[in-house]
Amino acid sequence: MKDAIRIESVSASSCDMYIEVGRTSYAQHYNHLWQQGDPSVYLEKNFARKALLREIADSNALFFIVYDGPIAVGILKIQKNANLGPYRADEAMLLDKIYILKQYSGKGIGIKVLDFAVEFGKTHNKKLIWLEAMQKGPALQFYFKNGFKIHAEIQHPSPEVVADQKAMYILIRMLETG
Repeated sequence: MKDAIRIESVSASSCDMYIEVGRTSYAQHYNHLWQQGDPSVYLEKNFARKALLREIADSNALFFIVYDGPIAVGILKIQKNANLGPYRADEAMLLDKIYILKQYSGKGIGIKVLDFAVEFGKTHNKKLIWLEAMQKGPALQFYFKNGFKIHAEIQHPSPEVVADQKAMYILIRMLETG
């Protein structure tokens, strides 16, 4: 299965697929974070067609769909230049979203996506990649196993997130560029 993984840039014609996979995978993994299990505030901000088309026009925001053969199984969003003190924006890259559909989780797809992001960062001479992860989430161990370290503790900013689920880490992974 994971040998057929490909990662393609999102275009205006594929943005509906990005939205569908993003909404579905987010709901499968993160509904419990939200009061009454309702992430609609987050979904409308991050997966509305109009907002996505506006973001796609931003050259710093890069959107990808992850495919297993012909099936869209996940999404990736990268902020190509994203400062994280003490690193300047041109030195650091944010992995803004890595969401994989639940039925495809644990099959090595996330590693392929992470490898893609690391290579992208190296190609663009980044010193590090970083992301925000829920402290109580199962993805945390995946990131630790793949070379990420805790940089800082933060809180999820949305008032709609359940209080005991707000704790997050900023995780970093240093890159060796050639």
